Amino acid sequence: MLTIDEQIEQIEEVLRKTPHHKATNGFIGAMRAKIARLRDKELEQSGKRGGGGGGGYQVKKQGDATVVIVGPPSAGKSTLINNLTNAESKVAPYAFTTVTVIPGMLKYNEAYIQILDIPGLISGAKEGKGRGREVLSVARGADLLLVMTDVKRIDAFAGMVKELLGAGIRINEEPPKVIIEKKISGGLDVFSNIKQDIEKETIKEIAREYGIKNGTITLQENISMDRLFDAFSENRVYVPTIWVINKVDEEPNYKDEIDGEYIAISADKGTGIEDLIKEVWKELKFVTVFLVKPDEEINQGSPIVMKDGETLKDVALKIGPDFAAGKKIVKIWGSSAKFPGQEVSFDTKVAEGMQVRFL
Repeated sequence: MLTIDEQIEQIEEVLRKTPHHKATNGFIGAMRAKIARLRDKELEQSGKRGGGGGGGYQVKKQGDATVVIVGPPSAGKSTLINNLTNAESKVAPYAFTTVTVIPGMLKYNEAYIQILDIPGLISGAKEGKGRGREVLSVARGADLLLVMTDVKRIDAFAGMVKELLGAGIRINEEPPKVIIEKKISGGLDVFSNIKQDIEKETIKEIAREYGIKNGTITLQENISMDRLFDAFSENRVYVPTIWVINKVDEEPNYKDEIDGEYIAISADKGTGIEDLIKEVWKELKFVTVFLVKPDEEINQGSPIVMKDGETLKDVALKIGPDFAAGKKIVKIWGSSAKFPGQEVSFDTKVAEGMQVRFL
């Protein structure tokens, strides 16, 4: 029986021999979808096998969000987490010092942010090298990634991105704007108000390759083929990411050689740490609201941290299901209220500084 890699190689050989023109677009799309599905299958099997070292990394998520530090060995991840939190991650000037996940907690504004230091990410991690499958499984569960390297290994970013993408992690991307409605009969229909670069018949061929034979596919963006594969796949995660360059104190002229958006730090010297924390807060899209008891004057004494886009119902549920079940009225104060004490729907979205009273 052929391995997944051998199957992919056979399909790629067929694609190399297939002329590209309108009549073959559907076939080429289906073959590329077959490769994407095989890679998904490989990823699923990797997750079941684990890293082969036993146990895996199981970390209970705590606090208001979880941030995972990803980087190659000896990039300074342990020094950074020790600088940010109360963690005691072993620090030494040689590779693979961190052999498990080290959790720490950062308190900033009113939020408790869990920071995880994981073993260094190396080439071949998605195939299991360096317990890479387990490392990547922790990264998949993050609310935010800090992808960092040191100033002398800027090219490590490209390799880490390759490993993360191979593990189904999409960096700084929104999920594809594709609505898939499966049906039991009637064939496939494709709808879009946006001009598409991919022909409808090619989209249908790709859908069939993913086992969707009946239903409607509504495209709300001009979809690329890779984004279409992501829409059909069930193992993609979309994680915001901050790029971090460490040890900038060792290269005074580093700015002349680096393009793109990043946070420059020296974890050892403490340089840039405050800027990094502020960027973490921004990327996590935290919103602080203040709870006011029925018998209290309006105040800001009981803060609770929520996420942008969450509702007052989410606030009540975060306090507790029993609390939420017993509340019928909610009133708000602050800049988002039309007048002080406005009674609003539980579906009202939270806003920074909003004061809330549940009744």
